[in-house]
Amino acid sequence: MEITTRHATVAVVTAVALAAAGCGGGETASTEPSTGTSGESAQQALPKGSEPFPLDPADFTTEIDNPYWPMKPGSHWVYRETNAEGDVQRDDVTVTGRTKTIMGIEAVVVHDVARQGGQVIEDTFDWYAQDSAGNVWYLGEDTKEYENGRLKTTQGSWEAGVDGALAGVIVPAHPEPGLTYREEYYEGHAEDGAEDLSLTAHADVPYGTFDEVLQTRNFTPLEPNLVEEKFYTREIGVVLDITVSGGSDRAVLLRYTPG
Repeated sequence: MEITTRHATVAVVTAVALAAAGCGGGETASTEPSTGTSGESAQQALPKGSEPFPLDPADFTTEIDNPYWPMKPGSHWVYRETNAEGDVQRDDVTVTGRTKTIMGIEAVVVHDVARQGGQVIEDTFDWYAQDSAGNVWYLGEDTKEYENGRLKTTQGSWEAGVDGALAGVIVPAHPEPGLTYREEYYEGHAEDGAEDLSLTAHADVPYGTFDEVLQTRNFTPLEPNLVEEKFYTREIGVVLDITVSGGSDRAVLLRYTPG
């Protein structure tokens, strides 16, 4: 998913070696995954930048139960997003009962619809899966942007293993301050990364007030001045998403219905 506050969520999955994937355009397996920051253990090795990362489809499940973003079918989040111009949009995020196979990995399909003035401005299907360690991976998205009710572009779409696109981690199994990782990589289109800042942050949104929140810094080399911070609450997921540099967008959780 591109760095943008068009919705308050973020996305998942890793990539498999091209030979194992059996589909064109995939990444080549690396013999050694990136070890990341000095504070990371071997178990915390996560993908970085454009580096390939070896993955085995047998290591993945559609049962996403990471406490910072559980995705049970039927779960539904409603967000309100505002910007400096005073525009307001509603974002509905729903975990469907469908799956999609990407590079041999069965992924959960999450439907994300953004509306402004009651009119759909973006309609997206995101693909997620969880590995055996508990990391939630983002495998890509099929997105359509609309203007005045007409399709404007599908430019934000990408799929791991196609045209060199690589999957990434949205929520690590064991977040810790200083941990950095790739969220997605599609050269020139989607190159988001994240850094865990705190496990004890505070968030106050219409849905409730929360402590012991995971706070992340989200960035992209495609827009160096754009920085977001996201706040994940246990057993719910993202409750707050704010742009701290390069804009002033703010998305807050209004309602949440668990699946």
